[in-house]
Amino acid sequence: MFVSDCRREFYDLIVTQRVLLLVASDVDALCACKILQALFQCDHVQYTLVPVAGWQELETAFLEHKDQFKYFVLINCGANVDLLEILQPEEDTFFFVCDSHRPINVVNVYNDTQIKLLVKQDDDLDVPAYDDIFRDEEDEEEDSENESDGSEPLEKRRRFEEEVIERTMKRRQRREWEARRREILFDYEQYEYHGTSSAMVMFDLAWIMSKDLNDMLWWAIVGLTDQWVQDKITQMKYVTDIGILQRHVSRHNHRNEDEENSLSIDCMRIAFEYDLRLALYQHWSLYESLCNTSYTSASLKLWSVQGQKRLQEFLADMGLPLKQVKQKFSSMDMSLKENLREMIEESANKFGMKDLRVQTFSIHFGFKNKFSASDIVYATTSLMENIEKEGPETTNFIKALDSLSRGNLDKLHQGLGLAKKQLRAIQQTVASCICTNLVISQGPFLYCSLMEGTPDVKLFSKPVSLCLLSKYLLKSFVCSTKNKRCKLLPLVMAAPMDVEQGTVIMVGIPPETESSDKKNFFGRAFEKAAESTNSRTLHNHFEMSIIELKTEDRSKFLDALISLLS
Repeated sequence: MFVSDCRREFYDLIVTQRVLLLVASDVDALCACKILQALFQCDHVQYTLVPVAGWQELETAFLEHKDQFKYFVLINCGANVDLLEILQPEEDTFFFVCDSHRPINVVNVYNDTQIKLLVKQDDDLDVPAYDDIFRDEEDEEEDSENESDGSEPLEKRRRFEEEVIERTMKRRQRREWEARRREILFDYEQYEYHGTSSAMVMFDLAWIMSKDLNDMLWWAIVGLTDQWVQDKITQMKYVTDIGILQRHVSRHNHRNEDEENSLSIDCMRIAFEYDLRLALYQHWSLYESLCNTSYTSASLKLWSVQGQKRLQEFLADMGLPLKQVKQKFSSMDMSLKENLREMIEESANKFGMKDLRVQTFSIHFGFKNKFSASDIVYATTSLMENIEKEGPETTNFIKALDSLSRGNLDKLHQGLGLAKKQLRAIQQTVASCICTNLVISQGPFLYCSLMEGTPDVKLFSKPVSLCLLSKYLLKSFVCSTKNKRCKLLPLVMAAPMDVEQGTVIMVGIPPETESSDKKNFFGRAFEKAAESTNSRTLHNHFEMSIIELKTEDRSKFLDALISLLS
């Protein structure tokens, strides 16, 4: 059931209870979690936090804690499956689900007692009507005692014939209704996409209760930026939500001219700005950032010798000396940095990069520390998917969560270091895949498989890193290919998951087109292909378009996928 008043129907109910927080492993979920933790701290709410990376962990966590807790809050997990069927909870257990995954399962929508959905009311959900999906079971059993042997009176026999006709009509109507129901559900569940960021939903709750702080606003901004960096929402949705947050930023960060009310320079300040679409450039060198940002790398085709020449021409056009662009951005001459954005934008337009400017926010801690929202997203993602083992499995989650607090700048800087490594690895792999023609057309989609032994292949066994790689690769492939048909195709990408168990991780992403609405049909397609071939697959990720598959079943699974989508 959709919650119309988050304060009354959600927060006021749990504020006096012990709550279990089940949080998915993505940056938006972490930000939503930080906002909720801050609210719980204000009101001394007792809670336990359990990170869950997939459906199996969610089930295990529920089974372990169901006796101690009656109130469960699920962040970025649980909306797109029938929760009651999966978890089989007692009747006095309640789930509050704040999840940006769409479409929302219809059983969750129409369950009025145990499942409460915290969803932004403006989101276009297109949920089918109740009567189209559910109907009361009618007793349609034929009464064998009513069968006529021809000896009854004429009146009785006529009444019996009318009943038979009526029953046949009802059966036909039921069959038609079931066929229509299947069609409606197929249309509704066919595509996977994302709604409003969970961090923004949580910030709205804090704002309604007048408990919103600048920190919470920053986490909401990072949650939205995560959706944009991961390419989960359309540009239109991103710009709309940026506008909503900009009003809050103006409210929290206005600086009055008179000395009594002016903010201390040591305070945390958030500012809206038009920034460059260059990854981590303020913490890297401008040259490295240009080479390792997917947008500039794909536009200039930096994997080729010709592309490297174009990069040199691009820098020359701006009048930037190589010595300056190759040193740390913070060490560049102030005279160059002052007009840098205008210079880059002007030259970018000449080189066909018209979207190099992007609306975003930055945060200042005093004089020295300035970060843009995308810096935080890259750093937090890298900490969460760090492949170097450092203790129990939840260590990465806790580190990533801590890096979002402004008191933990050392963790954030560690994340920035890991993010640079990740971006370099992605660009090198993209260049290698394109130069060795690893992207092949399978008919209805493009396919690329990373072999065991490829450099950095272990990093791409992690879902977010593999998704980023796939999106960057498709963008670069579309820029490099001359085949017009291939430019409109989606991509399926596979990477080794666990060599000992013989599994691969596979992701499907939608086509790279101008009018792309970010809707992904691979989730349902993967399910059907696995079903029809009895492939040993594991649909454990909250994103339906990511699956794990036995290596030896890969070829028959792909054959089924090709015939299904042809």
